[in-house]
Amino acid sequence: MRESKTFGLIARGGLVCYAIVHLLVAWLAAQVALGDKAKADKAGALQMVVAEGGAWLLWLIAAGLAVLALWQLSEAITGHRHVKARRRTVRRIVSAIEVVLYGLVSYSAVKLATAGADDGQGSLVAGILAESYGPVLVTAAGIAVVAVAVFLAQRGFRKTFVRELDFGGASSHTRTTTIRLGQIGWIALSAAYGTIGVLTVVAAVTFDPAKASGLDAALKTLSAQPYGGPMLLALAAGIAAFGAFALLDARFRKI
Repeated sequence: MRESKTFGLIARGGLVCYAIVHLLVAWLAAQVALGDKAKADKAGALQMVVAEGGAWLLWLIAAGLAVLALWQLSEAITGHRHVKARRRTVRRIVSAIEVVLYGLVSYSAVKLATAGADDGQGSLVAGILAESYGPVLVTAAGIAVVAVAVFLAQRGFRKTFVRELDFGGASSHTRTTTIRLGQIGWIALSAAYGTIGVLTVVAAVTFDPAKASGLDAALKTLSAQPYGGPMLLALAAGIAAFGAFALLDARFRKI
């Protein structure tokens, strides 16, 4: 029981770290919307932590999210046994997606903490595109990201994330606020990841790895569109809403 409580505290701490990262991303996205050329992806948010002398915080973020990834991996393999078979499959798929989301941020934090820099997605895509199978693989990856984006959007619209929360003892106002922030946040993340997926497919079709450089390119692509500034500010607000939701998620998540 004591080990279970300790794990629960660590997992909730990881969710707080995840929230902080998204709040930083939202702030950097707002800077892009206002004309700042700062890199506004998750690695950029973590680089800002380094710039402020918080390298130690990167290890904390990496450890917390690694615990979350391992927890969701166990849930994806053997978890959610208390729900019906059909819903159990869906819940396990959700857990598998969260393994990837948590794992990528944890990996970025470790890479920055050990090397102090990030090579970026562009160099990775360039290496893959150089192979004979590269365009097909990158296209498949882009389509997969778009599929994840669609899945994230339905989480927001259908409020399926509420099944993972335990509002016992919470006021109706807190419950409503958490759900609304979750809806806005998941839909905003869907828009961001959807743009990344489309740009990744474009990179494969045009053999231009620079077009698949992560959330940074997605945000700057949006800012370059007509009315891009207001659109990007709205997206930044949505990602901030997700960060705020993640803080509440850390409090109410069933662990």
